[in-house]
Amino acid sequence: MKFSTSHFLSLAVAALIASVATSCTDPDAKSPTAAASSDKMRMEALRRAALANGAARAADLIIPTQPARVEVGRLIFESPKMSLNGAISCRDCHLDEFGSSDGLPNAVGVGGEGKGPERLDSDGRILPRNVLPFWGRGGRGFDTFFWDGRVRKGPDGIVSQFGVEAPSTDPLIVAAHLPSVELREMVEDTPRIRDAFVAEEVSDANNIQQTLAQRFASDEQIGPRLAQVYGKAKSAVAFSEVADALSQFIRHEFRMRPTTFERFVFEEGPITDAQLAGGILFYGRGRCASCHTGPYFTDFAFHSVAFPQAGFGKNGFGIDEGRYNATLDPRDRFLFRTPPLHNVMRTAPYSHSGSVSTLDQAIIAHFDPLRLVDTRSMTVRERSDLYVRLGTASRETLPSALTDREVGQLVAFLSMLEFEGAPQ
Repeated sequence: MKFSTSHFLSLAVAALIASVATSCTDPDAKSPTAAASSDKMRMEALRRAALANGAARAADLIIPTQPARVEVGRLIFESPKMSLNGAISCRDCHLDEFGSSDGLPNAVGVGGEGKGPERLDSDGRILPRNVLPFWGRGGRGFDTFFWDGRVRKGPDGIVSQFGVEAPSTDPLIVAAHLPSVELREMVEDTPRIRDAFVAEEVSDANNIQQTLAQRFASDEQIGPRLAQVYGKAKSAVAFSEVADALSQFIRHEFRMRPTTFERFVFEEGPITDAQLAGGILFYGRGRCASCHTGPYFTDFAFHSVAFPQAGFGKNGFGIDEGRYNATLDPRDRFLFRTPPLHNVMRTAPYSHSGSVSTLDQAIIAHFDPLRLVDTRSMTVRERSDLYVRLGTASRETLPSALTDREVGQLVAFLSMLEFEGAPQ
């Protein structure tokens, strides 16, 4: 078997982490001098592990945008005209106070009113999955979108629901096309809508989006700017311009920013004892970096964690088969894309269905999922579904059993992935 240089580097770093992680048990480490030396070794090991796993400066991940298009995209992002007949905007589900998500286990789409828990008390349509935050979307190398990866950039081009008719070679722009044609998300699910627009054809999506483009072109504030920015007459504005402007805004507004961990890795910035211990666990015995790797702390691959299921699920009856819904490959049942971890402290609840409310629980679900459920209160169907998901999850690279103290240390480490200061 042939191994790459990066593979050997990772093994070497892992060995170094293992050795320094046990150094604190040495009797000599009780002296101040030995303790300082041990901490210095552990910090250097953590930096090496981060670099070996693709840590990068935020500035290196940013793709430049055009300010005029960003500003038009901002207006579109905040406009309810983005929905066909549901009076809902992108901003309704992507709020600053919830880390660019909505603070709910399952999203509430058309008909929803208010923010956060208020939406649950409205007449909005509940959706089957947890809202994903936007941080880093559209940055360099961020090219797989949604929990099930239904839009991604593959070796042969864009893979999406559009098939060979993808509207762009930019996966972010393709992803920006989908919410506007999703039933119950931004399209009210009524018999009239189903008769007029729903036939599982790309042409039906085009008809909806042509209607939306005409609305924006006719808007007194957005129309003139949209036409000017793209050098078109208002009557010639198409949804491709709307989606491009929206993507420009998302790419700029939610761009990567420096974190405490970036300062630590690249500038020898400060780190607390708990954060250092958590970082050693993250790249070492906790095996978190086997999936949460790269500059966005995700491998953009699909894995199974036996989280409890909340809501009715994408497949109904409390079941969500994840990646399988996009590929129809039985091997993809119950797999979901590894979520990025920047600003993760602000984006609770967690998992594809938002079934765990704290970061501690989300970590525990990886190595002790039965701790989070009461099987006696579950129906036979729910238990049967859980058994299948446990089997799928057992084939993953599982972390070692962690103590509650160690889980807390991992949470402390993840707090280093918060952006410094409020996003501007």
